[in-house]
Amino acid sequence: MDREISLQDRRKSLRKQIFKYGGITVGAIIALYFLLGFLRSSANYKDLVISTVDKGPIDFSIGASGKVSPLIEEVIVSPINSRILEVYKNPGEKVEKGEVILKLELASVETEYQQKLDEREIKKSRLEQSEVNSNSRISELKMQEKVKDMQLKQMYTELKNERYLDSIGASTSDKIRQAELNYEVTRLELEQLKEQIVNESKSLEAELKVQQLDLSISDKTLAESRRLLTDARIHSPLDATLTFVNNQIGAQVSAGTQIAIVSDLSRYKVDAEIADSYANYIQAGSRAIVTVGNDKLEGTVLNIVPSSKNGIVNFTVSLKDANHPKLRSGLKIDVYVMIGLKEGATRIKNGSYYMGKNIYNLWVIKGDKAYRREVSLGESNYDYVEVLSGLAPGEEVVISGLEGFGNVNEVKIKK
Repeated sequence: MDREISLQDRRKSLRKQIFKYGGITVGAIIALYFLLGFLRSSANYKDLVISTVDKGPIDFSIGASGKVSPLIEEVIVSPINSRILEVYKNPGEKVEKGEVILKLELASVETEYQQKLDEREIKKSRLEQSEVNSNSRISELKMQEKVKDMQLKQMYTELKNERYLDSIGASTSDKIRQAELNYEVTRLELEQLKEQIVNESKSLEAELKVQQLDLSISDKTLAESRRLLTDARIHSPLDATLTFVNNQIGAQVSAGTQIAIVSDLSRYKVDAEIADSYANYIQAGSRAIVTVGNDKLEGTVLNIVPSSKNGIVNFTVSLKDANHPKLRSGLKIDVYVMIGLKEGATRIKNGSYYMGKNIYNLWVIKGDKAYRREVSLGESNYDYVEVLSGLAPGEEVVISGLEGFGNVNEVKIKK
């Protein structure tokens, strides 16, 4: 027959179980703590990125951010206020020079062009008529000049005859004075006619010049209308790829509005930007290095925008290998502009740890351990960082892999 266990015995048994499992739990926690502590204070050598301190030249550079863009790119804008009637090409398609991309409504432009063409013909006819009238008027005056000249010669002959007759007593002094008066009046009339011809010629010439200038202005206006009419049929200006087109048929577009972009995607350049505090270091012609993945491309600073916007200065880098297969339009890349060379510098490899000239706490390996050390670093380029103090050539420095050991000053290295 079963006997009921007393309350005191049950409590005693429960306390034994609590002590038993509690001891096991505490032991496990302690073991885990020491295991984690061991793991936290050790690292595998093969998992670390290590740089050996050496001496050598450093081509100092300053870093900038850049974006790849086509070397040749044409933005096409609407030459007139119009609307889109037809679109013949889509973004990404190849287009040849002169190939039509889209069509704008041209009715108003064609009407205006025809009106200006008619106005030009009217002005041309008026000019021709004025030239005919001018030539006719000058010819008429010159004919009158010839007649008057003949009359003057006749008056002179009559004057000579009267003087001869007077010398033989066959004439009178009154007749001589009348002949002299007739001669002088005819001479003055001839001079007046000659002066009138000169003045008429200048006046008619000036009038013709005004009409010719008016016709020339009309020709230029007509040429501009013809150009607008031609440009309104949107053609590709070069063999390229259509990277953008406004394909909203029926959409209204204003003169100067961007409606298409064509780009030569076989060659590229880099549009870069840098803080304006470094602007004085950047010069046209400076050597630059552009990193595309693991590849480094050489380039040259082409031009620098003279103004700063929001603390940023923009510049352009041309590339020697402008058709590198990894280049893509819009790709964001790092740009390094060379600003000086120092021979025999103490240096370590560059990496993500470097954030500019400053004091750093770096891990230095000695034997099977790594120790924290304060190191002063100076300028850099895309490969190396100058060591100003704290490291000696031949020492091994961990530049990546020990970021999680922030609370210790010593780490065991397992090789």
